[in-house]
Amino acid sequence: MTPLRQRMIEDLRIRNCSGHTVDVYIRQVARFAKHFGCAPDRLGPEHVRQYQLYLLENGTSWSLFNQTVAALRFFYRVTLNQVWPLDRLPYGKRPKGLPCVLSQQEVLQLLMAVKQPVYRMALATAYASGVRVSELVALRAEDIDSARMLIPVRPKGGWLFPGRWAGEPINVHTIQRACLDARRAADLKKPATVHTMRHSFATHLLEAGTDIRTVQALLGHASLSTTAIYTHVQRRLVTATRSPLDLIGELPPLRPGVWA
Repeated sequence: MTPLRQRMIEDLRIRNCSGHTVDVYIRQVARFAKHFGCAPDRLGPEHVRQYQLYLLENGTSWSLFNQTVAALRFFYRVTLNQVWPLDRLPYGKRPKGLPCVLSQQEVLQLLMAVKQPVYRMALATAYASGVRVSELVALRAEDIDSARMLIPVRPKGGWLFPGRWAGEPINVHTIQRACLDARRAADLKKPATVHTMRHSFATHLLEAGTDIRTVQALLGHASLSTTAIYTHVQRRLVTATRSPLDLIGELPPLRPGVWA
């Protein structure tokens, strides 16, 4: 490991970044350097601009694009202590779209397609509670408050879903992979992910008549406007519902002279 990479890792850890964030940032800076075949501390703003264009031209998702920008901003601003105007490292504006939501029947199909009991229970918990995948893997057995039917989210400790190695929680990518495999096994056409369980949780609550502010509290959203997107999803599902008249078939023609 080069001294520069070690220093960046230390800078991230000093700021209490998660292990996942450390891995992502280091990987993105390494890809940036590999693209130019040069150590990243010898590259400047114009190289960053060229790399951003390269990512866009190669169909990189906005999520990965912005991960790369965040990693490079940290590397240059913190590790190298270089002050660049922020417009030299712009984030991409992700197109806003409605989240993928499964019907209750599709949720059941997905869960039934998960063969490994631990993975099935993890995905069922994601749907039942609406937690994020990072919160899901950090749950502890003592977090389950059966008396009050609550799951307080407070990471650290002995894990509800333990990983392969002693003392470690199940890996986020393991759950994501299990969800992908189940989606294929269930032959679901929607691009469902673990986060889709959270979207489905919120949408199904609204469809059942739950107040939007209650849903906001359950999801942990600071702003009601963030939760409001699920009302748009709900409206789309409602307008897509067929009228009962469409389901009974064609009506017989009226006899001449009959008003009704």
